[in-house]
Amino acid sequence: MAYKDWQHPYVNIFKHVRVEEWKRSAKEGDVSAYTDKTLKCPVFRIRGPVPANSYILLPKNSNQSLGLTGRFFYLLFRPTPGKYFVVHLDIAAEVGQVVRVSFSNMFKEFKSTATWLQFPFLCGAAKDSVYESTAKSARHGLVGPAPASVRWTCLMLDLQHTLSFYLSRSYSHLKSIKLCANMAVKNMFTSDLLLDPGVSFSEAKLMGLTSSQGTGAIPREMSFPVPKGGSWHDLYEYIRFPSEGTKLPFDSIQKGSPQSEGQFTSNQSSLTQESRCVGLSKPVQDRVSLIQQITTPKLLSRNNTPVVASIPELGVLSTHQNDLLVSSGSHTFMSRPTSDVDDDDGVHVYMHAEDGLSKHGEESEEEVVCTPVPQPVSLSLSKEVKQQKLLPDPILRLSRIIGFGGATFKSALWTKSGDEVVYPCHAIIVSMKISSNQQRFFIGHTDKVSALAFNGNTTLLASAQTGNNSVVRVWNYHKATCLAMFRTHAHSLSSLSFSYGGGILCGVGKDGHNKTMVVVWNTLNVRKGGEVSILAKMHTDVDIHTMKVAFFDDTRLVSCGRGNIRLWRVRNGTLRSCAVNLDEYHSLDFTDVAFEEGNSADQHLDDRILYASSRSGHIFEIDYSRVVIRNVRRLLPAQLQHADRREKWTFNTGPGIAVNSISISSSFCATGSEDGFLRLWPLDFSTVFLEAEHEGPVSMALISFDSLRVLAATSTGNLGFLDVSSRGYNTLMRSHTHTVLGFSVDGIHRHLTTASSDGTVRIWNMDSLHQLYDFASEDSPCSVAFHPREQIFSCGFSSGMVRVFAISSAKLLADHNQHRGEVVGLAFSPDGEFMYSADSHGSLALYNSSEEDHSVIKVVCNMVARGTEHAPDALAVSSDSRCLAFVGPSEYIVTIADAQTLDELLHVDVSILDVESPRLDSALKVCFSPASTKHLLVATSGNKILWVSTKTGRLLRELPKVHKHHCSSLAVSDDGRFLLTAGHNAVKVWDYNMQLDINSQMFIGHSQPIHQLSFTPDQLGVVSVGDAIFLWDFLANPVDSSTDSSPLKVSYTSAPKPDVEVQLSNGMPRKTVPLPSSPPPQLHVNGIDQVGQKALGCSSGCDDTPAKAVPTTSAQETGSDLSSDPRPAVSFLKVTDLIITSPLNSSYMDASELKQKKAVRPDCYKHFIPRFKTSSLDQSVVPPQTLEEGIKLKAVIGYNGNGRGNMVWSPDQGLFAYSCGCVVVVEDLHTASQRHLQGHREEISCLAVTNDAQTIASAAGGSNSIRSLICIWDVQTGTCRNTISYHRGAVQCLAFSRDDRFFLSVGDFSEPEVALWSSKNFQMLSSARVSGPIHDAAFSPSAASQMACVGSHGAYFCSIHTQGQDADLKVQRVKAPAEVGDVELTALCYHTDNFLFTATNRGHVCAWDVNAQRCLMTWEADEGEIGVLLCRGSRLLTGSNTRCLRLWEVETVGSLKPEEKGRDVENSGTTVVLEQEIILDGATVSASFDNTMDMGIVGTTAGTLWYINWSDNSNIRLVSGHKTKVNDVAFSLDESHFATSSEDGSVRVWSTSSYELVVQFQVLNQGCDCVCWSPFSGTDSTCVAAGYSDGTVRIFRLVSTEMEMKLQPHHVAVTAIQYSANGHVILSAGKNGLVAVSSPVNGATIRVIKDHKGAMITTIQCVNEQCKNFGLEGNELWLATSADRRVSVWAADWMKDKCNLLDWLSFPAPAHFAGDSLPPSMAAFCPADHNLVVYTGYGVEKELSFYSLTKKQIIKKISLPHWATCISLSSKSQLVAVGSNERVLKLIKSTSGRFQDFLQHSDSLQTCHFSRSGTFLFSVAYNEILLWEVLGL
Repeated sequence: MAYKDWQHPYVNIFKHVRVEEWKRSAKEGDVSAYTDKTLKCPVFRIRGPVPANSYILLPKNSNQSLGLTGRFFYLLFRPTPGKYFVVHLDIAAEVGQVVRVSFSNMFKEFKSTATWLQFPFLCGAAKDSVYESTAKSARHGLVGPAPASVRWTCLMLDLQHTLSFYLSRSYSHLKSIKLCANMAVKNMFTSDLLLDPGVSFSEAKLMGLTSSQGTGAIPREMSFPVPKGGSWHDLYEYIRFPSEGTKLPFDSIQKGSPQSEGQFTSNQSSLTQESRCVGLSKPVQDRVSLIQQITTPKLLSRNNTPVVASIPELGVLSTHQNDLLVSSGSHTFMSRPTSDVDDDDGVHVYMHAEDGLSKHGEESEEEVVCTPVPQPVSLSLSKEVKQQKLLPDPILRLSRIIGFGGATFKSALWTKSGDEVVYPCHAIIVSMKISSNQQRFFIGHTDKVSALAFNGNTTLLASAQTGNNSVVRVWNYHKATCLAMFRTHAHSLSSLSFSYGGGILCGVGKDGHNKTMVVVWNTLNVRKGGEVSILAKMHTDVDIHTMKVAFFDDTRLVSCGRGNIRLWRVRNGTLRSCAVNLDEYHSLDFTDVAFEEGNSADQHLDDRILYASSRSGHIFEIDYSRVVIRNVRRLLPAQLQHADRREKWTFNTGPGIAVNSISISSSFCATGSEDGFLRLWPLDFSTVFLEAEHEGPVSMALISFDSLRVLAATSTGNLGFLDVSSRGYNTLMRSHTHTVLGFSVDGIHRHLTTASSDGTVRIWNMDSLHQLYDFASEDSPCSVAFHPREQIFSCGFSSGMVRVFAISSAKLLADHNQHRGEVVGLAFSPDGEFMYSADSHGSLALYNSSEEDHSVIKVVCNMVARGTEHAPDALAVSSDSRCLAFVGPSEYIVTIADAQTLDELLHVDVSILDVESPRLDSALKVCFSPASTKHLLVATSGNKILWVSTKTGRLLRELPKVHKHHCSSLAVSDDGRFLLTAGHNAVKVWDYNMQLDINSQMFIGHSQPIHQLSFTPDQLGVVSVGDAIFLWDFLANPVDSSTDSSPLKVSYTSAPKPDVEVQLSNGMPRKTVPLPSSPPPQLHVNGIDQVGQKALGCSSGCDDTPAKAVPTTSAQETGSDLSSDPRPAVSFLKVTDLIITSPLNSSYMDASELKQKKAVRPDCYKHFIPRFKTSSLDQSVVPPQTLEEGIKLKAVIGYNGNGRGNMVWSPDQGLFAYSCGCVVVVEDLHTASQRHLQGHREEISCLAVTNDAQTIASAAGGSNSIRSLICIWDVQTGTCRNTISYHRGAVQCLAFSRDDRFFLSVGDFSEPEVALWSSKNFQMLSSARVSGPIHDAAFSPSAASQMACVGSHGAYFCSIHTQGQDADLKVQRVKAPAEVGDVELTALCYHTDNFLFTATNRGHVCAWDVNAQRCLMTWEADEGEIGVLLCRGSRLLTGSNTRCLRLWEVETVGSLKPEEKGRDVENSGTTVVLEQEIILDGATVSASFDNTMDMGIVGTTAGTLWYINWSDNSNIRLVSGHKTKVNDVAFSLDESHFATSSEDGSVRVWSTSSYELVVQFQVLNQGCDCVCWSPFSGTDSTCVAAGYSDGTVRIFRLVSTEMEMKLQPHHVAVTAIQYSANGHVILSAGKNGLVAVSSPVNGATIRVIKDHKGAMITTIQCVNEQCKNFGLEGNELWLATSADRRVSVWAADWMKDKCNLLDWLSFPAPAHFAGDSLPPSMAAFCPADHNLVVYTGYGVEKELSFYSLTKKQIIKKISLPHWATCISLSSKSQLVAVGSNERVLKLIKSTSGRFQDFLQHSDSLQTCHFSRSGTFLFSVAYNEILLWEVLGL
């Protein structure tokens, strides 16, 4: 683990984990806090008779880590007198192994294993006591319980030396700590400093003990109090391990000799003795290790840093002190010899012989011991010292595997928690989360895995592989590390079984004579690194299918097979068995055995029942103790009714259900059978109560530990589980059952199609791993290819047929039979115009793929080499679609042909290229380089890859010995930097230019030869197929452009072209990690595409236009609505009072999409990207004039956490503003009143405020061809003064200069341009286009002519040169320092005029000298990406995506000088102190603080604005909102509160007056789709009911803020919910159309209404109404609306249990396609007259229909311009609110049709609701909640 600079100089562990909160730490047993009289401070006391039962554990969860890298561990504690205590430290070594170091006064002697060190702790005694004299005479401390006079102790452990000396391992970090009874503990801390608790700070200063020397006094908060004039050592104990002096017992922890206490200072200079090197032989080393004691730990002085002869300009030498071999006298430090190539990230330094150290190879058996050096060692760096290798390492990471089985389809396991499933996929073991399909891998087997087994608590996993080299591996399941591996001496193991405790492992296989072999291993010590031994082994002729260890006794086993069921027992190293007497059933084939459920060891043996299944359908119950059959049942299928069947099936006749697997729980049994059914039975097997049919035989069935799910596997490669409670089936994995021959990727839809020798072609979703389509054929498919632009793929078959399929319609488009042999090659041209196919007989065909039928253009015979060894990718097309390459007409010739005519252009004979080869080379594969069409790569049978010129045929380069076997596939990345090759079972990634010392990396995992591999179209992944489908993450670094040698100067004010040549990079940076593709990519349709051209690079005059005409409009010209459309403010909709109306003709205009190469968003969260929206703004809409609105925006609920820098606060002027959607909210922090700046139509990305707080600038990204809009607002009047429309993409950053003279805007990654504007008139002064994305920009705090930017390609230092009204912007780019690696600079802030801080996406902070433009120092300030930097005085604020907000003291940074460049914090002598930190609820996106950094406001991605006060370490939520989509909103009866529900499972209740969050009810892992209030009056009885996606309804009572009741009326998502008008019942509707009527008193479901079954219910409404007028009995009406355009109206009296259908409405609609997204169907009672029902939905016309229940007809219609997505009717003024997908909220007067449009939302509206009184109106778009005050039309 890299050194964590924030941990210097020390880490207060209790404070770090906030131990008093017990959230990140755990306590068990008697743990309490009290105030100690000696220390005069609170301490923790841990008590208990058994130390293991009372403890404090840090951290709480075993899968977490403290990550403390400090070398020394300090424990401040006092053992309890007369008691024992134990301390466990889990320490991580560099190799990834965890070592436990334990010490206790219980231990009598030192013990060690490979993973555990146990040290005796000898308690000291008080000075001058009888215990102390006894200890002195005995030369050791008191063994056993602590003495009565035991004192407070400061214990120091050298963790680095302990691991190095005892286990020869390198220390990485401290993972966890467990303090067990009995003790009192004050605190713990870690540090890299050797601190003396007996020295005060003043004494340390006088003695010259400083942190730069690795020494010092103990921190004040960790010190023990010492009275004035007293001595620390007289009051307390100081124990160091290792310590000096002889100790008995050896290797114990106790107080050192008295002489050593005063030698602290002298020991620090012991490294200055004369250096000598002595080579010791192995026997001498062994003797030294036995007799030597451990010396006092010595640190290399920080002033003695090794000097390097050649240092890069910004380089930092990483010194690893633990790599040196240091000795003092006879006490020795030793380290293992290291290889020449290291994997760490430091600079590899090699010492020469003349430096006093000898050189070691890997084969050296001797170690070197040397004494400390007297002076710095001079080392040299050369080219051969640090080998250049392919980076990053590793460059591939296995992400997902599509596949299941291989050697077996019978092994799949549940974890104890039931949230993961473990199964084999050929040679890899996969652990998959069933909720997210996330996979973990256990890699190590070299052949197919044939069996798996878990121990009882699923912490140990055993696996066996098939083949002659059969081995068994035992894994730590949670860490995915292999604990042991051993040979089985069998061809393969077919069955494995662990004992419940994990101490016994049993395996069954075949030996060399094909006899059954049973082996039992002892795995008891495998967790501790111990060996696995064989307990018993037996060879037998008995057939065994399955064998299991009894969970109640490790020595007992059971097995079954053909004709036998046997009970086994291990005793005295022998394995004995007893057969069950089967009588007439002796010929049955038994398949599986299972014990009845129950893991209580106390249950008597006589009560154990064993179940066995058979292929004949018999189920046996066996009395385990008596070894007799208790009962036999036979499972028979439902009898078929055949007319000719006369005989009756009996117990012993007829086809029984062939059971392959059986699993038993406490309440039911699961069987998997050959007929494809998974069946659930009661334990008496009387009937089937649940079954699931599969496509093939069910080979395995397994009930989860909680009995809620049943896992099923089939022999056809399917894996899934049946949810018992919901009766739903979930498919986890489908797979091919045979070899995958070829594949193709659709980059647009992220689909993957594969062809397999199992005869199927399948299409997969690359994100979810789900199989989308399956095309089965009697003809075997050979190769597949996706069309580059359309959802079409072609498939070639072994018969020569070529078929073209359309995926969306599952239609066969073309069927060609031009070929007579197997299709070995199939490809589309990159432009999609042509398709090519080749067969094994040598013919080549050309098709026109621009036509649907893909007509044949040309067929040429004898063009391609005959045979199938070139399949499936025998054809290669160049990236410009001009050339086609293939092997042919012979195997020695490579032909390049014209791609449009198939005319031969060039022949290359590869057999003559190597004249020295003794045999002829033949070509196997060909591949074009996408980046350069001049290169053709050829893989040959001589295991070479040849680079051939496509113009001349000359050999350009040759790569020999690519793989041990032939190269079966190769591919080149689009940027031409990397080459992929596949050989046998391995994948290799190469540097394409072969210019490194180590040019490749190899990756294994496949168990069979790889048939094809390729990059994914987005270049973020790699796909390889063979035995299964492997999806890899491609982690290559982005292209790094060279450092600019001259300043970049671009001016657009006076010259028509740039003055200086502008150099751009060769491409946009690639993301290093693939992002989820849930939202599809947003399409930007522009009239002119210049982004794509400029991203590819150009010379001077990149922009064809001398300057961009920027429309700058004043507010006087446009008004505050920012619109120039002269449309009247008062508008009317068409109102038709006729029953029958003529439909209006509607016209639709399809927008043409321009295909363009989109820039790639950089891999950092700092960069803004608008939330994906499917809606489009109606540009023709005109809002009403000011003061004429029918509704007025009253409040905005929430904050947009998706913005970046979209909150401003000016503490001096009291201005506080933030954005939500497309509205800027200006809020008064004292009164919570809001003002709203309205004018944007898109999501606002960022804000900026002038220093006098009089002007706010806001930016919102444009859509389609519209440029982004920047608005300049006058804060006092709230009007828009100016607008700017310049940047094509979104605006990333805005800033005002310190004197408010200049204004800066920065474009996003699609057009990275910096624009400088005059703040006086907002006219452009200058602009500069840079080569990569810019993430942040800032002006100098005092120098208005200086500014800086940071981005993907480094830091940009800018200076502004003014000449009159004109200004020039000069830019100088500097790369990020080499110390931080290949990173993105994400944020910046000025410290002073001379210093600049920048942050990276890997958590580094860099300090720069602005004048020298050099980085002075770096440190790692966070573990994640830092997105916000803020500096005030000497304090620096960092905010990151780890949710951590940190405050740093950086006062000493100002003392750095430019010549002190290239230093990190550790070596610079500069101290950066972490003062405070706070964990928030999301990543930090905005921050603003006062001048002293004492208080401020911070915004997070969770949609929260926090008030932070560092002085009292407090934080308060100022603004809170939903992060995810808001599904519903509802007012309370008295309108004092309103409730919202969201997809994140939360129900939030807000105050209508203050808009503040009152209470939140959170349900994890569920979405809340609907919410309603109870109609009761009174605070005590007010409740909120909510419906969730799991079918539950929860009732929450506000007065108690608790859930009152949980109901489960549905098994599908609840889509609508409503209390009845009188509150007697709750009506809820499910997604399946069922309406449940439930009692809110007892939760019972009273009735279920099925009239709408099959169509989702969208609306339920209840009103009070006497139903006598309708001829029915009842006191209320309610209606339900379903998605199939049907409305049912009911009359009910719930107290009398009456509910009758009053009316049933069906509305017609034109035909539509199944995949079309239709508007919802909605209906509501008219508040003024419940006789009227208002309906809208998909139909012939867009309209509102008013239906009369008494007249039974539609009496009125109101036409709408858009389909409605939500409606609400007001109780006064006859108003109707309608929302649409065009982001328009329409307010309609239903009597006259008058309407007004409001465009305050940035997305489509999904909900709108009037309050009961009609005074307020809510409108919701995604997570934007707007509260309107209704004024009326």
